[in-house]
Order: sequence, then C-alpha cells, then structure tokens
Amino acid sequence: MVTAVELGLLYAIMALGVYLTFRILDFADLTVDGSFTTGAAVVAVAIINGYDPIVATTAAFVSGTMAGAVTGVLHTKANIDGLLAGILTQIGLYSINLRIMGGANLSLLREDTLFSALRASGQMGTNSWTGPGVLGPVAIVVLAIIIWFLHTDLGLAMRATGDNSEMIRSFGVSTDAQKILGLSLSNGLVALSGGLIAQYQGFADVSMGIGMIVTGLASVIIGQAIIGRLTVFRAATAVVVGAVLYRVVIQLALQVGLNPNDMKLISAILVVLALVLPQVKFFKRVPAAFKPRNGGSSGGEATGTDGSTEGESAVALSAATGNLNDDGAAGERTSATGKDL
Repeated sequence: MVTAVELGLLYAIMALGVYLTFRILDFADLTVDGSFTTGAAVVAVAIINGYDPIVATTAAFVSGTMAGAVTGVLHTKANIDGLLAGILTQIGLYSINLRIMGGANLSLLREDTLFSALRASGQMGTNSWTGPGVLGPVAIVVLAIIIWFLHTDLGLAMRATGDNSEMIRSFGVSTDAQKILGLSLSNGLVALSGGLIAQYQGFADVSMGIGMIVTGLASVIIGQAIIGRLTVFRAATAVVVGAVLYRVVIQLALQVGLNPNDMKLISAILVVLALVLPQVKFFKRVPAAFKPRNGGSSGGEATGTDGSTEGESAVALSAATGNLNDDGAAGERTSATGKDL
C-alpha cells in the first residue's frame, strides 16, 4: 500500500499536466502517452551517460515542453484538429523515443538516481512511510506552483482562453500563444513525471506511456468527483488526491487477486464510474457539501471549464488585458458573486 501511495504522488505530477489541458484549456491532448515516455527516455540516457540526476530530470521537463509545443503549433498554426494534432505528435514520439534510447528499454538499476540513497537504505519501495514523506512535499510544491501560476495574469489569460476563447481574443490576447504555452507546460509536467517514474522503477521502456492519458483523466475525474472543482485551489488539489486514490484502488485490485493484465480494463472502468456516479442524485451531495454557504456563492453561478465562476472569468479577462487597477476595481467586479481570487 505504501508503494501505491509513492507511485500516486509521482503520477500526480502527470495528472496536474493533464488537468492543465483537460480542465483549464478544455483541450483533449493525446500527446501525453508519448511525452511521458520521452521524459523517461531522456532521463535514462542522461543518467547512463554520467549526467547528474537533477540535470537529467530537468532535461526531461524541457523535452516534454518541446513535445507539447509541437502539438500546439500543429493545432494553432497548421489548423489541424486538436485531437489529431496530439495523435500525430504521439506517433512521431514513438520513433523519437526509440532513437533516444537506442532500443526498446534501458536499465537504471546500477545507476545513481534521485532515489538511489533512499532505496539503498530501505526507505523507499518498502513498507516505510519515509518514501511518501519525501515525495509528498515534491507533489505539494508542484501543486503550489500550478495554483500560483493560474492566479497570475498569464494564468488568468490561459483560464479565460479555455472558458471563452472568442471573448478573450476580443481583448487582444493571443489564444494561439496561450494554447501553445499551456500544452508545453502540460507535457513538461508529464515528461517530468515520466522521468521520476523511470528513476523510481529503475528502467525506461518505450511502451511505458501507453494508457497514461487514461490514468491522468482518471486522477482528475475521480478527485474532482469527490472534492469538487469550485475553485482552482480545490480543483488542483483534487487532482493530486485523485492520483493517489487511483493507485491505491489499483493496488487493492491486485491484492484481491485480479489479473495484472486486466489493469487497463480496470482503469477504463474506473473512469466510466467516475463520470457516471456524480450524475446519481446521492453522489451529487458529496461535492456539494464542500461548497460555501454564505453570500451569493451558495449556488446558481455558472462555472467555466476550470471551475471558475462568471465573476472570476470577468476578472481573468480584465487581468489578461491589463485592465485591473489598484483602486479595487477587481473587488467591485467580483462583489456581485461573492468571489475573490
């Protein structure tokens, strides 16, 4: 069970990347399956060639941003459908990953990685909670950075792009640039997670990214079905919680005797359940219990793809175009809805 929590915290970084495209940009990005492996391949090759694990992990993040940028350019500049652009990049990355690794897989068992010391001392990959204690703050730092970014002017513009691209475009914001940036950051996080997973498991394999988009979506949907997504903080936190819960459920499924070959099927079923159960009247009350009950925010507000309210979206539009001033205009815009970014 401890191992499941450790993996969940590492996969949470990938899930946050999926959250950026799926919820913030409202973009179905299938590049994830390829960029996850790219991150693992880059880390493995760099470490084997004597580079510091931190440098190798940073290189993995950069490689992921490049993959996401390709998808963004194909979609925005070549006018290719977003779904198809992601598929094309994913297919291309398969061959690129093989080129990077020089084969189908690479072993890191005898190499120094970020987790070598913890594994050698028996504090990771065992029943010790030291591993989750180390990985937890890492996931929290990434989560905090994402939440902070989404509340900056640039992040607000990105949120507005996902909510209403035509409106934010009318304010002079380049939605193409926002999509490319969002896809780059998303796949950077996915590749970062892939690099960490490769170091944790001790190998990189060309097929290790297959089904990652399902895992990411399952984490997003399960977490937000339980906690809700009324605010960015709650929605992003729910993704991390969902990633851990997802791995725990998978571990429990294995412990009760299910065939490991059925894991992809179980993942698909979990996603279906997470999508269907919130529509049942009883389960609707769970996220509703987390909603504030004071002022005008107790209900009746329209929400965007990222869970923001109309008032928040208005602030996002204004902030993105530099219309927010220091005389409290933002507070006036949001006072009608009781929301405050």
